[in-house]
Amino acid sequence: MTRLIPIFLVFGLTIYALIDCARTDESQIKNLPKWGWLLIIILLGPQAVAIGPVAYLIAGRNKPKGSKMPKRRILPPDDDPDFLGRL
Repeated sequence: MTRLIPIFLVFGLTIYALIDCARTDESQIKNLPKWGWLLIIILLGPQAVAIGPVAYLIAGRNKPKGSKMPKRRILPPDDDPDFLGRL
């Protein structure tokens, strides 16, 4: 059983990094495009003792420090100045 714990941890880390990268906005990922990080996570995940997921979590994420991202407000067309300007 103790031999299986590291395997589960590596797979869990790989799944976490894969989902985090897939759901993160392209502007929040640094050093490589999103598809590049996804490819590295998949190819260097469980086969190479989680080098890909660890590399993404250290070098790929660009989390804002202390500030939250502002929520985008969806405006109806009659209140949107960009939409009204194009009419």
